[in-house]
Amino acid sequence: MSHDRFEEALSLERFGRYLDWAGGDRSRAIALYGCNTHLSESLYAPLQTLEVALRNRIHTVLTQAKGEAWYGRGAGALKVAHQLEQVAKAVNELVRAGKTVTAGGVVASLTFSFWTTMFNKDYEALWQQILHRIADPSAPRGLKRRSFSGPLTRIRVLRNRIAHHEPILGWNLRRHHDEILMLIEWLSPPAATWCRENNRFPQAYPEDGITLVCSSESNRH
Repeated sequence: MSHDRFEEALSLERFGRYLDWAGGDRSRAIALYGCNTHLSESLYAPLQTLEVALRNRIHTVLTQAKGEAWYGRGAGALKVAHQLEQVAKAVNELVRAGKTVTAGGVVASLTFSFWTTMFNKDYEALWQQILHRIADPSAPRGLKRRSFSGPLTRIRVLRNRIAHHEPILGWNLRRHHDEILMLIEWLSPPAATWCRENNRFPQAYPEDGITLVCSSESNRH
């Protein structure tokens, strides 16, 4: 099949990364672009499951401790200014849309970055007091805030690259995939079971890995 002028749709700069990885072989570069697209697509279900499980567990434990409006300024749970700004924006958007402002509506409007910020050092005290309860009883004992913050930071960066259609072939995708499943298992074993049943990454990722001629990015992330 002819792919004449295909790179014009991507931009020469973006396609150049794949061409570099393919050692200048244009057909191979187009195949690598397709591989990147399929792998990005295959990670959607695990990433979606993690995001939903994470926000719902945080919302549940903070609601139990501080009430449904735990995200409000008066509740004192949020310590980071940009999170309070995100909440205000979510509320305003619901009002402008003529919708009733509910806890569920606000929570569903908050970004993955909002939820991962709940595990930075500003929330060590909240982790000790309340947030540690997000882990399922079956999760390993002794989990710390950093047990979540490290993997979540890496996963957030990967998620953002996928959302912006950036190349991810040079990343250690097996490690990231395994970390996503690990966190889901800690948060909700039933969600982890569903994710494994609907997860296409193991089939999408080549058994012998991906060979990149120019592999300077390989395994860096």
